[in-house]
Amino acid sequence: MKNNLLRGFYGLLIILVASALAFKIFQPIKVLPRIRLAPAFDMIDQDWARLTSEDLRGYVVIYTFAYTNCVEPCYHINETMKEIQARLSETKLGNVKTAFVTISFDPQHDSPTALRAYARNIGADTQQWKFVTTPNESLLKAIIGSGFQTYYEQKPDGSYAFDPAFILVDGWGVIRGEYRYQTEISTADRILRHLGVLSQEVQNAAGPTKLAYEAAHVFLCYAP
Repeated sequence: MKNNLLRGFYGLLIILVASALAFKIFQPIKVLPRIRLAPAFDMIDQDWARLTSEDLRGYVVIYTFAYTNCVEPCYHINETMKEIQARLSETKLGNVKTAFVTISFDPQHDSPTALRAYARNIGADTQQWKFVTTPNESLLKAIIGSGFQTYYEQKPDGSYAFDPAFILVDGWGVIRGEYRYQTEISTADRILRHLGVLSQEVQNAAGPTKLAYEAAHVFLCYAP
């Protein structure tokens, strides 16, 4: 009896491992990993309007971090964001809403008026792309540094050292993609692909297919 139970247990274990490997290798459903919760925030945008993380529930959001007196690498960050925004029609978004948010970590200089002028100068479509900050520098450090885990530090000359980053967050406020130290336009291709994968999940992970997507997360994201 004991031997039969052991054989049954090991047989089930083999089936589970084989299923996990097959799911991981053949990837019948593609998903992006659920990395961690994005930080909550309450900030002011370039039009002096309040923007909170709750306002963006239901949106797939791409976040970046910069400041208006930055030249390099902010030029490339902005060009990549514009490229993604311009090419959204290439991605099968369906009814998935998208937004773009650039958070300034220089609130002493980047007032909403300065952010609005900056957005206009770089040709940003602020109907969809918001530029935000908060005068509370401790809160800002917690949001960017701890929440989004993106480094920045003011230098003695007033400029900033920081790590370029794009962060993809889903409509539930979960980080699904991190693209760090990447400022070239080709980064847009990767983010657009991931937007497509995430949009398919949002549109299909309901009803009978929900369990299949949850299985994909278990096997593809958490299996060793």
